[in-house]
Amino acid sequence: MENRAIVWFRNDLRIHDNEALTEAINKKVQIIPVYVFDERIFKGKTSYGFDKIQSFRTQFIIESVEDLRKNLRIRGADLLVRMGKPEEIIFELAKTLKTQWVYCNRERTYEEVMVQDKLEHKLWTIGQEIRYTRGKMLYYTSDLPFPITQTPESFTAFRKEVEKIIPVRKPVPVPETVPYMEMVDPGIIPDLDYFGKKNIVKNHIENNNFCGGESAGLAQLNYYLNEKQLVKNYFETRNDLFGWEFSSKLSPWLAAGCLSPKKVFEELKKFEINNGENKSTYWLYFELLWRDFFRLMGKKHGNNIFKSGGIKNRKPSPFHKPENGLDWVHANTGEEIIDACILQLKETGYSSNRARQLMASYLVNDLKGDWRMGAEFFESYLIDYDPCSNYGNWNYLAGIGNDSREERCFNPKIQAQKYDPDGKFVSYWTVYKKTSVFATLN
Repeated sequence: MENRAIVWFRNDLRIHDNEALTEAINKKVQIIPVYVFDERIFKGKTSYGFDKIQSFRTQFIIESVEDLRKNLRIRGADLLVRMGKPEEIIFELAKTLKTQWVYCNRERTYEEVMVQDKLEHKLWTIGQEIRYTRGKMLYYTSDLPFPITQTPESFTAFRKEVEKIIPVRKPVPVPETVPYMEMVDPGIIPDLDYFGKKNIVKNHIENNNFCGGESAGLAQLNYYLNEKQLVKNYFETRNDLFGWEFSSKLSPWLAAGCLSPKKVFEELKKFEINNGENKSTYWLYFELLWRDFFRLMGKKHGNNIFKSGGIKNRKPSPFHKPENGLDWVHANTGEEIIDACILQLKETGYSSNRARQLMASYLVNDLKGDWRMGAEFFESYLIDYDPCSNYGNWNYLAGIGNDSREERCFNPKIQAQKYDPDGKFVSYWTVYKKTSVFATLN
């Protein structure tokens, strides 16, 4: 009997630069690709009662899984799709199909680590093992000039130690074929109704044109870099609030692993060779570095990124209470720019970096709300949610993270004048709030 291996797709929903898939192929075994919709995530609640994942990200992941299945079928394989607990489903598949290994991308935050640890223990009882690979970061931790435990706490110090010294490795090639084990029911891909999610309507004039999947992610990368060459002005436009083209919009595909950060870097370098480099092209790389930095902080500080005192382990203020943020959650603060930002997030799943900073600052500094409620709200609604980036940024903005300043406070009226000078963003969402079904629901 031929050796067999499961390739467990997690937050790496792609064929290109997928080390788990490539290593399994190189092992010359029959491969069973698997994706499991973890119902604890897709049907679960956060500690503050938000859905752990709202409709926009759920739909994005469904589309990403559909695209992954399509790309595997093109290469002679298929994708097994199941719903339930990954550690139980993959163990049963491994036992029934008599595989030797499970290949997967290693995750680093609490919930994901618990799942992989439980599966690893179960597999050990039947003489099988997990083989972990990398896929979320631009740089390999083994290439860094320091151990994870000594990662600099300052982003600037981290950047200076890394960017001029460490080369970014090339993405692993896209496989032409995937040796597949036949006679396994691939299963159906669920829809929003299965998870009890409301259907979404992509009818806003901005910021919700996201379609999940590797194919769409690669197309957006090409559109931004090559078709429109929008990256040339990224530094000047990145803080805008309204529209599709002011930023790369790559973050949802990076978060779901439909795009590899190494692939983005490789295409960016090709663009610079052909068109020249400037501050804007550098700044796109700069943002990829931030993703790595927050992931390393998650590895270094573990569960502290989720605790009230953050990675600085500060005693929480008695004045910061969850109930102080209720108007914020419902976009009823009375501060137009803040309410517009919250409406945009709830109704599209998207929020720009500038909008996130404004919302976080207002909740923490003006309303004295609990930053963890804000972080869970973002976790629920963001189409590009990533635990390390989300909680790392909230630590940073709440003054309990990597910012040297204890308070990063933004005046919303000044910010509105600076980043929405013609009032287009606020006007759009103010009209929407007054005229849509949202007004009735609210």
